[in-house]
Formats: sequence, structure tokens, C-alpha cells
Amino acid sequence: MQDGAANRATRDINSRIAGRVRALRTDLGMTLDALAARCNVSRSMISLVERGESSPTAVVLEKIAAGLGVSLATLFEDSTAPAGPVSRRDDRTPWRDPQSGYVRRNISPDNYPSPIQIVEIVLPAGARVAYETGSRDVSIYQQIWVQEGSIEVTLGTITYRLSRDDCLAMQLNEPTAFRNRTRKAARYVVVVASERSRASRR
Repeated sequence: MQDGAANRATRDINSRIAGRVRALRTDLGMTLDALAARCNVSRSMISLVERGESSPTAVVLEKIAAGLGVSLATLFEDSTAPAGPVSRRDDRTPWRDPQSGYVRRNISPDNYPSPIQIVEIVLPAGARVAYETGSRDVSIYQQIWVQEGSIEVTLGTITYRLSRDDCLAMQLNEPTAFRNRTRKAARYVVVVASERSRASRR
């Protein structure tokens, strides 16, 4: 029964991601080929994601988000939800990265017109996630606040070791990696703020 519920939740979140990616691409007037060239993800993979027929990894979704000029958190928003100012605990759907096993939940209200997004992450013991994306058309800033355990965050060539209650401020303009070297899961909150670059406003 629990497996069935988990499978349904996976299908639901994949469907949500599918709709979000398709809508964002359409709004930008981009073809599948154009997005594929922009984010270095194959056209066939993007097509599978948009049809909800794939369980893409966090690394793939980050590349797609960068190609669309949005934060990764944006891809997990429910585009059908009303844009209210309140987010309820029971309405938040967790997503598990099929590669690393890390779990993320968007905490902020879906579709609310704000440049700030809050995300909760649980990084399993021994897990590592590395995002290859560097510069992008949108300036994205993050602050990472560790709630439980400890993690390593590598930004470019610099590695920061963060323990409980530590907070790291950073800009997503270099490849970034998150690692949990301990034997216990780490939980942290990510606050994301986006600002369009001057070039993208033209």
C-alpha cells in the first residue's frame, strides 16, 4: 500500500514538472531543439520530461532550469495552484532525486509573485549532488541554512563545511556541489532569490 502511494506521488510530481517545463518553454517561444542546445540536454530527454515519461535527475533538471532562465525550485511549482500567499504543510509534495536519493520540498506558496523561494532539502548520509551549470541569463542567489547534521558545499574551487545552524550566502554562477560525508542525513533550508540580468531585460 505504501509502495502504491509512493508510486502515485512520483507520477504526480513528474506530471507537475512536465507541465511546468512545457509551459515555461512555450512562454519563451522556444522549440525543443532550441532548449536542448541552450541547456545541453538532449531533445529526446526534454521531450520525455515534458510528457511526464521520465524520472529526471536533479542534475538534468538543473540544466533545464538554467536553459529556461529560472531557478530549479520553479520547476517544482504547481502551475494549476491558486496564487495565494499561504503555503500549507499538507499541500507540499516531496520529490526524491533518483540518482542521489536527496529529497526536496518547496516551502513557498506556488505561483506567488515573489523573487524569493524557500526550499527544504534532506541529503542522505554519504550522498553527493553536483550541478555543472555555471553562468546563466538570470542572476540567482542562495542562502543555505543547516538545520540538522553537516554538509560540504563546493562553489567553483572553494569548499565550505557547514554544521548545524551555519548559513552560507552564495551566487549560482559557478558549478556547485553538495556532499554529506557523515553517517546521518542532513537537513537544510535553501532561500533562493532571482534577479534578471540586464542582458535578458533587453
